[in-house]
Amino acid sequence: MTTVLTRARTRFPSAALVAVGLAAGFGIAQGTGVRALGGAVFLAGGAAAAALWVQRRGWATALGLGGLYVGAFVLAHVLAIGAGWPAWLAVGVVTLAAAGVTAVVADRP
Repeated sequence: MTTVLTRARTRFPSAALVAVGLAAGFGIAQGTGVRALGGAVFLAGGAAAAALWVQRRGWATALGLGGLYVGAFVLAHVLAIGAGWPAWLAVGVVTLAAAGVTAVVADRP
């Protein structure tokens, strides 16, 4: 038998953790000037999401979504630095894409 707390935890959208890890990680790094602090938020969001992915869909999906998460982080840098996009636009676009894919792959019932 599952408890209400267990059911609530498993329904929490991992896409929200992806969005927080990417967007808040960037915002904290930008706002404080401490990139390591933003990186810690990015890492915490990814680790929490990965725990849910393993629980819900298994290791293969978790590794794929983890690659997407890290790839989104890299792509935001490429878009901002390499392509000249405004930093917040780059982060916003990759965050929406990564969270959207995560919602479809890992958060659906």
